[in-house]
Amino acid sequence: MSDRRNAAGATRQEVEDFLYREAALLDAWRLDEWLALTTDDCGYYVPPNDRPDADHRAALFTIADNHARLVERVKRLKDPNAHAEYPPSRTRRMISNVRITGDGGDSIEVAANFVVYRFRRGDDRREYVGHYRYKLRRENGALRIAERRAILDGAELGALGAVSFIL
Repeated sequence: MSDRRNAAGATRQEVEDFLYREAALLDAWRLDEWLALTTDDCGYYVPPNDRPDADHRAALFTIADNHARLVERVKRLKDPNAHAEYPPSRTRRMISNVRITGDGGDSIEVAANFVVYRFRRGDDRREYVGHYRYKLRRENGALRIAERRAILDGAELGALGAVSFIL
């Protein structure tokens, strides 16, 4: 499905632009604007490295948030008392190999590779490498995130440090 429109009416170019905008918002810590890209019934998941296709209701996930938990996560990340992210980490996301992988009627499935570089004062640079799987839905004419999985390639999360920010 290269540049033709799918059931959600999106082209690959529109999907790429959406993912690049999302990455820019997260890198700039414009978390409320990022949250506005999600649907009210969204899910945000970082599955276990050894079971990336696991169901979040039956396996221990690094992160398994619904919309209400994402709202709380954003509040905590913006709070100066949240010492894990104050001052906020500096991040830089590289998104590549964006593909529309499925058409689910009112939503589309998208895959993309990522590298997230994280910099914190007094800490080593961290690199998080993996791929995203999205379910995007069009609401009020705009694409929105209905589900987002950040699947890390690293075999051991401990070596990567805390994932207190939004991958």
